[in-house]
Amino acid sequence: MASRPDPREGLRAVAPKLMEVTEKVLFGDVWERPGLSKRDRSLITCAVLTALYRPEQLRGHVQRALANGVTREELGELITHVAFYSGWPTAVTAATVAKSVFDEQQK
Repeated sequence: MASRPDPREGLRAVAPKLMEVTEKVLFGDVWERPGLSKRDRSLITCAVLTALYRPEQLRGHVQRALANGVTREELGELITHVAFYSGWPTAVTAATVAKSVFDEQQK
């Protein structure tokens, strides 16, 4: 199976400081703070990205959520719950993204 190119590298060519801050501050500090587990942070992030209709970023965070112990069933419940607060189209898009990630993991 061929590995996918890392999208961060393409962004680094355009906005190197953005990627530096993302890696050092967001993932190096905020995600490592002890106040919330990575699992909880993944749930929150997926909910926010669903509500804000950010499918490109949601894809990577669904992958991260699964790696952080969130189950497929929990992601489905999250999407269903958020639908009532952010709207049906955002939830349908999130479900489509999640299904795509789930399908890729089964290959």
